[in-house]
Amino acid sequence: MKKRSHFTLFLLMVLVLSIALYGCGGDKTGTDDEKTPADDMSSGTPVNGGSVVVGISQDLDSLDPHKAVAAGTKEVLFNVFEGLYKPDKDGNLVPAVAESYEISPDGKVYTFKLRQGLKFHNGNLVTADDIVYSLKRCAGLLDTTDPAVVVESALTNVSEVNKTDETTVEVVLKEADTELIGFLTSAVIPENYDKQDTAPVGTGPFKFVSYTPLESFVVEKNEDYYVAGKPYLDKVTFKIEPNADSVIMELLAGSIDIFPYLTDAQAEQLKDTFTITEGHMNLVQGLFLNNKAEPFHNVKVRQALNYAIDKQAILDLVAGGKGTVIGSNMFPGFAKYYEDLADKYPYDIEKAKTLLAEAGYPDGFTFTITVPSNYKFHVDTAQVIVEQLKQAGITARIQQIEWASWINDVYVGRNYEATIIGLDAKLAARDVLERYNSAADNNFVNYSNPQYDETLAKAIEAQDDAEKINYYKKLQSILAEDAAAVYIQDPALLVAVNPKLGGYTFYPVYVLDMASVYFKAE
Repeated sequence: MKKRSHFTLFLLMVLVLSIALYGCGGDKTGTDDEKTPADDMSSGTPVNGGSVVVGISQDLDSLDPHKAVAAGTKEVLFNVFEGLYKPDKDGNLVPAVAESYEISPDGKVYTFKLRQGLKFHNGNLVTADDIVYSLKRCAGLLDTTDPAVVVESALTNVSEVNKTDETTVEVVLKEADTELIGFLTSAVIPENYDKQDTAPVGTGPFKFVSYTPLESFVVEKNEDYYVAGKPYLDKVTFKIEPNADSVIMELLAGSIDIFPYLTDAQAEQLKDTFTITEGHMNLVQGLFLNNKAEPFHNVKVRQALNYAIDKQAILDLVAGGKGTVIGSNMFPGFAKYYEDLADKYPYDIEKAKTLLAEAGYPDGFTFTITVPSNYKFHVDTAQVIVEQLKQAGITARIQQIEWASWINDVYVGRNYEATIIGLDAKLAARDVLERYNSAADNNFVNYSNPQYDETLAKAIEAQDDAEKINYYKKLQSILAEDAAAVYIQDPALLVAVNPKLGGYTFYPVYVLDMASVYFKAE
C-alpha cells in the first residue's frame, strides 16, 4: 500500500492535465478555506412559485415508469409517479397511494388500505381497479402482456392481486416475503389509459407537460397533490446535458439552477457562485466485467485486476478523496446488511502479476472499457484505471459511447468486455444482490455460481431477520471472492444548487426529489 507514491504522483499529473484542458471557464480565485455561497440547504423561508432548470446527464429511456430501465430515468420520474409506498429522506418507506397495510401471520398476504380522494394528473380518482392493474402489470400477471414492461423479479412471487372492496387491495404471495414492501414502490398508473409512452399520468407532486428527446423533460405543479404545501415550485425543466463541458458553461451563465453528479474538479470551478452540497450517490460504482468474455471468464484474471487497481487513488484523483471504498455489490446505506470488504484486495501489483502468470497471461493482455460518454465521473475513473493497469502489463482502451448505445449494447445485449457504471437499488437489500442470480434478466455481467444462487434463495425465504442478514453478507463475500467485478466505491454526490434555492434533499436511494425545493424569501 505504501509503494504507490511515484505512481500516484504520475496519475495526478495526468489528471491535472485533463482537468486543465476541460476546465476553460477561467482561473480559480480564493483559497480552500475561503467562504463560499454554500449554506444550510434547509435554511431560508420557502416561497411558493417559480420555475427552475435542472441539468441531467442522460436522456430518458422511457416515459412509461414500468418500462424504464435507467436509474437516471427513474430518478426523474420519481417526481411524476408514486407507488403504494415511497421512500423518504431517512430511508423509511412511508404511505403514498396507500395509507396503511397489514401482513398476514404466515407472511403471504399483504392487505392495503388506499388513500381516499386521491387523483391522477388527468383528474380521475385513483381506484382499487387501478391498483390491481398496476401491480399485475409490474408482476407480469396481465392476460395481455406488453413485452417492453420490465417485470420486477421480486413480484414474480405474487400469485394474485385482488380488490376486496373499493378501498382495499390484497396481494397474495406464493411464498412468504418480508421484503416485498420495498418493491411496492412501483408506480401506480390508470388502468384504462394507453398514452403512458407519450403523455405519462401518475399521482406524484408534479405532472407531465412536455418531452423533447435529447433536449428536455418538463413538469408542472400538481395542484391536487395530497401533501399540504408541496411542491413549492410551479415548474421544473429537466434539461438533458450529455456534454460535461457545456453543463459548466451553462451553470456559470445562469441557465441551469441545479446540477447533480459533479466531479470534484467541476465543484471547484463552481464553488464561488453556487451552493455545493454533498451527500452519497448510494450506488455501487465498479469496473464491471463480462464474466463470459475471455479472459474474464478466468477468476484469477478478475482477481488480478482487483489487486492491480488502487481504489483509494481513484477517489483521491477523481473525487478529491470523497466517497467510500467498497469491496462488493452493496453500499453502506444498507447499514445492517452491509459487509465491509474494502480491504479484500489491497493494492498489490506483484500479486496481480503472479495471478496473471498463473492464469496464462504472463505478459498481460489487452481489453476495452466501454463507458457512457455522458458520465464524466465514470470516464475520469476509466482514465485512472487505464494508467494503473499499465503497471501490471495490462493494456486497457477506453471506448466512449452514447447512453442509448450503452443500454442496448452493454446492459441489454451484453456485447462488451468491461464497463464502468453505477448500479442503484430500491430500499431492499435483495434488489442490490439479485442481479447476480445466474438466471436474472439484468445479470449483464454474466455471473454464474450455483452456490450464490442457492444462498440467494435462502436469503429470500428467510423470515428471521438475523438469518436474512447473515445470508446477505455471505452473498457479498461470495461476489468478492469470485471477483465478479472490481467494486470501487459508493461515490460522493456533489450537487451545484443556485444559492437562491433551498430544500434540496438527499435520499438513501437514487432519486431527484424536486417537491422539497423552493426559492428562499429575500
